[in-house]
Amino acid sequence: MNRRKAIRGIAAGSGLGPLLAADSPQPEYYELRSYQLRNGYSKTTLPVKLAGAGAVGVFNPVIGENTPSVLVLMTHRTFADAERAPDLDFDYVRYERTILRAFPGRPRMQVPPEAKSPRIFELRTYESNNAATLRRKIEMFDKGEAAIFQRLGMRPVFFGEAIAGASLPHLSYMLCYDDLAARDRLWKAFGADPEWQKLRSQPGLSDAEIVSNISNVILRAAPSSDIR
Repeated sequence: MNRRKAIRGIAAGSGLGPLLAADSPQPEYYELRSYQLRNGYSKTTLPVKLAGAGAVGVFNPVIGENTPSVLVLMTHRTFADAERAPDLDFDYVRYERTILRAFPGRPRMQVPPEAKSPRIFELRTYESNNAATLRRKIEMFDKGEAAIFQRLGMRPVFFGEAIAGASLPHLSYMLCYDDLAARDRLWKAFGADPEWQKLRSQPGLSDAEIVSNISNVILRAAPSSDIR
């Protein structure tokens, strides 16, 4: 049995089979690779545009663990394309890899328009207790939370459910801001938003019921990044 068949078998057994069905609509797949770098690394060694791939983001942590490191975000049309993604040829110590499937309600990446000044990005990861609570959190994003982000100007880049990687089940998403001050202001506005308060108060949708852990990292795009 090859790796693709094995993963499909695991997905079917866990209730995620419909997400990989060939006859369903095909949201994008995303690949996150976090590379641990050597101290004193040269920025010229960071990865560049990959032939045949969609938008590629290359980011350095501003606030986060395991530095120095670089985060690479790849966009793939299908799961098979993600599986065939090549290794990146540059100097690193080791890397971790996660493959995600775009949410049904957010099937495409939204690459931010170019800006005159460098912006910051936030990658957030929500772990859930089991597949059922993760599905509830995904539906919460699709049915209101992501739209609130958009309305407030938090600039969502992607939303994806991890289907291969560590700490499953979990989802990850990325937001874009002008700077750290804008991030703090927007999250404060989000927390006080009446629509958000109404959504989170619905039975079964509190963080305590559907999220077991939240982690985040603040990033800045490298010169070779398509997403800036």
